[in-house]
Order: sequence, then C-alpha cells, then structure tokens
Amino acid sequence: MGIAVRDVSKNVSSNINVTPMVDVMLVLLIIFMVITPMLQNKVAIDMAKVDNAVAMPDADKEDAIVVAVTRDGGLFLGQDKVAPSELGRKVADRLADKPGKTIYVRADARAQYKAVEDAIDDVRTAGVDEVGLLTAKKEGNITGGQ
Repeated sequence: MGIAVRDVSKNVSSNINVTPMVDVMLVLLIIFMVITPMLQNKVAIDMAKVDNAVAMPDADKEDAIVVAVTRDGGLFLGQDKVAPSELGRKVADRLADKPGKTIYVRADARAQYKAVEDAIDDVRTAGVDEVGLLTAKKEGNITGGQ
C-alpha cells in the first residue's frame, strides 16, 4: 500500500481577491447616494444673497428651531408645514423647556414681505426675544474685507 503525498504549497495562491470588496463598496456607495438627500432637514429655499452675511453656526445644529417662508407664502417649522395660525403655538410648544433660545427664519428671496413679517410677528408673540434672519453670501464678490 502506497502513501499518496500531496504538495499543497504548490497550489497556494497569494493573490488577493478584491471582487467582494468592490461589490461591498459599490453597495455602500449606492446606499449613501440614496440616503443622503433624505437626511437634509431643510426646505428648499432660494435665500436672499447679501454682501456682508453674518455667520450663524447655531442654525445648523440639530436642536435649532428654523422657520422657513417659501416663495408662495407657505410656512414650515423644520420640515413640517404649518398653518400661519398655528405657528406661534407650535414654536411656544418647542420652547417650553428652552427659554431664551434664538429662532432662525429662512425666507425665500422672492417671498412677500408681509408673509415674512407675519412669521416673525407670530414667533415674537410666542415669547421669542431673539430672531435670526438667515441669508446667503454672494459668490464671486471681489470687494475689500472678508
């Protein structure tokens, strides 16, 4: 009876198979491409562009309360559309445990002045002392300063 000897070391491949890694990366890329637009918590608004915009980094925080006024006069509190008559009450409800907080207003550049004024008035009536008006900085402005 003979013993069969196999030389296993001759058949070992030292190449790395990257196909599974590429498959996983493509799946992750597709997932992130689909989910990223859904993570945006802002209403699409074309804000007024100004030369000397003041940075308000607190407006981008998770707990920031942002009121948006669209071109057609629609009001949004965060992502939720609200009726003008309910805006003050809903802002007051959100501020129940956070007195002295700043409310930020994002208004479309072509929104009617009265709609923006009414939104600010409703917010101020709810007991808010500080209202921040969010604008966008003009691009390509070559002037002195920052």
